Amino acid sequence: MRNPEQIFAILFQLTQLLLVVLAAPLLTGWVNQCQAWLQNRSGAGVLQPYRVLHKLFHKDALIADNASWLFRITPYIVFGCMWLAAAIIPIIAVDLPFSRAADVIALVGVFALARMFIALAAMDIGTSFGSMGARREMLVSFLAEPALLMVLFTSSLISHSTQLTHIVETFAHYKFILYPSLAFASVAFVMILLAENARIPVDNPSTHLELTMIHEAMILEYSARHLALIEWAASLKLFAYISIGIALFLPHGIIGVGNWAGLPLAVGLLLGKLMLAGAGLALLEAMMAKMRIFRAPEFLGTAFLLAVLGLLIHFLLGA
Repeated sequence: MRNPEQIFAILFQLTQLLLVVLAAPLLTGWVNQCQAWLQNRSGAGVLQPYRVLHKLFHKDALIADNASWLFRITPYIVFGCMWLAAAIIPIIAVDLPFSRAADVIALVGVFALARMFIALAAMDIGTSFGSMGARREMLVSFLAEPALLMVLFTSSLISHSTQLTHIVETFAHYKFILYPSLAFASVAFVMILLAENARIPVDNPSTHLELTMIHEAMILEYSARHLALIEWAASLKLFAYISIGIALFLPHGIIGVGNWAGLPLAVGLLLGKLMLAGAGLALLEAMMAKMRIFRAPEFLGTAFLLAVLGLLIHFLLGA
């Protein structure tokens, strides 16, 4: 017989599972709507991603004759990885049943697993666009993952743990002041977020130009439910990265398991943070231009240097 604490923990975990999978497309729609407002357009509305997913799920899938089993199962693996990553991050509460899996190194591994499958699937058909997109994706990941690890190590050294739950509990009790090490790490994290989620200036998710596309080049052969799962996974990945940023740099408002009275406030604060993050992302993209793919190493190299600088500041100054 389970005790009430275990039941509450399971209910909290299920609440977070449903919240992330349902709210991820809404976050993408909010970012797109903010971009439209900044460009003096009316936009399609924040619910447009749901309409696209509904349309794609009701279409018949077209698959190339030479597609292997890898091409067919990749959308499900990528969607599962992104849902798992978003679900184990402490978004509304800590000490959830999945919290033991919320290790920062394990999270990077989950993202890498999804990237490996989508890159292999892009090359499976043998098209030039798919292979080009896979090579570019591996280039970006090769540069972004070390920088992301340096950012996560900075927070881990401050909290003396690689568990996101412990990091959140530690930073939530810190005074709301600017720590130089976390300041450098936060700037590096924003740059990594832009690159890993195929956003400007590294990539442009709204175009299909041969010389610029990375993510879109890998999914050109997908259609119907497979494309819907990949697009949904992309929204979950953006949601997960923003949630990691909130957990590392603005964890105030995340409650403990069983605190049902504080759940509405925690969800409200989460939605407010997501809205601010989405608007800030749209503003950053509106202020920057798409760079050439050969400039991406400089961009991500700068992110790595900033992350290492934050790590050194913590070691040398303890700040």
